[in-house]
Amino acid sequence: MNIVDQPRVYLVGRQSVNREEVDRFLADHDLTWRTDTEIGAEALCEMAGRVCYMSFGKGRKTNQEYLANIINVQHGSVLEHAVWNFIITGVSRSLTHELVRHRAGFAYSQLSQRYVDESTCDFVEPACIARDPELHAIWEQAVRQSHEAYGRLVAGLSDKFQDEPSGTLRRKLARQAARSVLPNATETKIFVSGNARAWRHFIELRANEHAEVEIRAVAVQILRLLQRESPHIFGDYTIVKLADGSEVAHTEHRKV
Repeated sequence: MNIVDQPRVYLVGRQSVNREEVDRFLADHDLTWRTDTEIGAEALCEMAGRVCYMSFGKGRKTNQEYLANIINVQHGSVLEHAVWNFIITGVSRSLTHELVRHRAGFAYSQLSQRYVDESTCDFVEPACIARDPELHAIWEQAVRQSHEAYGRLVAGLSDKFQDEPSGTLRRKLARQAARSVLPNATETKIFVSGNARAWRHFIELRANEHAEVEIRAVAVQILRLLQRESPHIFGDYTIVKLADGSEVAHTEHRKV
């Protein structure tokens, strides 16, 4: 049985700007405009804001100035045009039960326990349990028993459905019933897409002192990646280490 103690976050998608179509729009409206950012998401958010007031070539000149004002005045709808895609692994089903509650601005695709064989799955152990030998022994025994029961159920159910001519359906019927004994500690993988406004909301709720420790660690990892990706949209957050060694994020611009 393999135990996972750290989540992993992979940034797998980002936006790019179709410069030719932007120039065609500007030409059709006798406008000239250039932004000083090379980051697609930042350029698109600035462009969206300027469309609202047809302020191309007017007012704030730099992308950083423009987006700082957007965040300061809480014109958050403009940030919904910037989108990033992540794959998150090494997390428990407990975490994804919380994660998928974030609905507006997000899309999810998660590993299916109906189709994927969990006989070799990993498990995520909370650090507060792992640090205590006695508690760890209790946790490990419970997880091991559940996992062994899953294996026996899959085998028994496969025999039960042996008259089903489709091997794929036979395996699905067995796994979807057997998964009922798997614990929330079972490791899972999830593909998550979200816009900048949604990610800010997620970070403010989950990268703070009151969030559960596992999802807080994921939120901080995502924030670090987004700060490198788009400092003009996420640069107002500060990551702070708490006395227990865990990290949280703070910003003066909440609920943008």
